[in-house]
Amino acid sequence: MILRGVEREVKALQREVEIRHDPFVEDFNMTLAQPHSKSVRLNGLATCLRLENVYWNILTGIATSNECSVNAVLSYIDREVHLRYGGVKNFSGLIRVVCVAHLLKGDRLENSHA
Repeated sequence: MILRGVEREVKALQREVEIRHDPFVEDFNMTLAQPHSKSVRLNGLATCLRLENVYWNILTGIATSNECSVNAVLSYIDREVHLRYGGVKNFSGLIRVVCVAHLLKGDRLENSHA
């Protein structure tokens, strides 16, 4: 009985799914997906942060728009997550989410002005 259910699930997964909107941009650059470790200071404490290059690029953009360094942006996020939420277990995961949320916020602003 259980085996038949598993077989049905496997067959369903094996069916080819038609993707109507290709998630890859035309000039997709795989180097953006490669992780890169950097030594950073979070509020004076030295640590190492490993993120994919695309996130380092987004952080650089955030820092540029705030006229500060990437370390200053990371320190701000670290300080605020401690003050607002008592900290976080996965800081690099938080940074990825902050970067995506930042981009989504920018998209919403652009779409509201269109």
